[in-house]
Amino acid sequence: ARAARAVWRELVLGARIAACIGLPPSGPCGPPSLPIADQASGGGPSARCQATAARRVCLLPLEREVGKLLAVELGFVLLSPARMLVACGMQRCHQEALKKNRVMLAKQLVLKELMEHMIEKDIITTEMMEMIQAKSGSFSQNVEFLNLLPKRGPNAFTAFCEALRETKQQHLEAMILKTTSNLSNEIARLECCSGSNLPFSTSESCNSKRPCWMEPMEHSLDNRDGPLVPSVKHCTPEFYHNHQHLAYKLITEPRGLALILSNVHFSSEKDLEYRAGGDVDCTSLEMLFKNLGYQVTVFHDLTAQEMQNALERFSKLPDHQDVDSCIVALLSHGVEGGAYGSDGKLLQLQEAFRLFDNANCPNLQNKPKMFFIQACRGDKTDRGVDQRDGKEWSDSPGCEESDANKEENLKLRLPTCSDMICGYACLKGTAAMRNTKRGSWYIEALTSVFAEDSRDTHVADMLVKVNRQIKQREGYAPGTEFHRCKEMSEYCSTLCRDLYLYPGYQAGK
Repeated sequence: ARAARAVWRELVLGARIAACIGLPPSGPCGPPSLPIADQASGGGPSARCQATAARRVCLLPLEREVGKLLAVELGFVLLSPARMLVACGMQRCHQEALKKNRVMLAKQLVLKELMEHMIEKDIITTEMMEMIQAKSGSFSQNVEFLNLLPKRGPNAFTAFCEALRETKQQHLEAMILKTTSNLSNEIARLECCSGSNLPFSTSESCNSKRPCWMEPMEHSLDNRDGPLVPSVKHCTPEFYHNHQHLAYKLITEPRGLALILSNVHFSSEKDLEYRAGGDVDCTSLEMLFKNLGYQVTVFHDLTAQEMQNALERFSKLPDHQDVDSCIVALLSHGVEGGAYGSDGKLLQLQEAFRLFDNANCPNLQNKPKMFFIQACRGDKTDRGVDQRDGKEWSDSPGCEESDANKEENLKLRLPTCSDMICGYACLKGTAAMRNTKRGSWYIEALTSVFAEDSRDTHVADMLVKVNRQIKQREGYAPGTEFHRCKEMSEYCSTLCRDLYLYPGYQAGK
């Protein structure tokens, strides 16, 4: 409506000035026409009238009858509503590029800072940002944003690409620009074949190539693109009934509460780089945990103290009493025994684990607690060694169980720390590998294995499968220190029963 009123004001004002200066109607010999965007932004009214002889005006039905009289008298050309949308909306090739990359954008886009840039560029308003933020979960917020973006005018696509660069999401910009380039040739060919010829120029070119000043995409540590997050396969009732007697009870809805703390941006005061691909990890885990039946809370870019506070509040939630398990995932830079907050200060992992032990978190006593740590535990890159002929695995001795102190007590006592399992992305002293497009090796393997095998495999065995996938993986970055580098994940456990997640199983149904 605002666009229509602006066009109508232009028409009326142009008609009055034309009448005053005696400007004749347009003819075939008049100067070339200007696009609507140029009419709205260039020079004063008189200059615009003198610069163009054949104006093309978009009129809404309410103004059409009166407008026709003036338009015919002044020699204006009336455009259909469809042409008006092309003039005022996002270009078709840009809309198609967003559509074809919609799933990947919905999974990987980090909106928190990007929306501020879009407000600064006058593409969206604060009210629109609040409407987007009202959606629950980053995926739903991204979908809402992608629904809105094509409706925000012809400059929205360029502004979106600029905002992606400014928020260090260049991999997403490169992805949609590549799609745009491929689509533009096809669209031009189709329009040529159908005889469609737009009667005005546009401010953005569908054939625009990747700017020469744009930073190159970071090296991928593997020479391939990643798959979408796989769907979780459901457990059968038969499997549950055959295995539940030796396993932890895990049938509540939700199965438990899950907390993800993901840091990708860090204070400039510290020498901690932006974790390109870290947003992919966060989205993948959030979707995995939800599909496994967990109620998920996500926090981004917290300081060390804010991480500590968030963990403490989470551990004290009374809702833990009504569910059967919990999950905590920490995604950040790190060192042995600690993970960095966005302020460059360390959160001590033992302090985090202590919040969930039997003394500090009674609501989770005898319930399984899962922790996943995606962070370096040192700065040493595992260069790997060449395998010699022979057995791949060596036999490992079993562990004896101590029968000491088995005296009976009136009240059952628990060890301070039990029923926990923690997966680490790498071994002590070594660095964890992260692909800038697909996320970290560990989280990618974790989501893949859990989605495929949680229907009939307990968590400890799934983490062994994750170890096996990580062991087989090798870095691909020719010319850098990371070429052919290796990584080895591990886990530690104080679980006392098998931990099956029973995805999709509903007790009593």
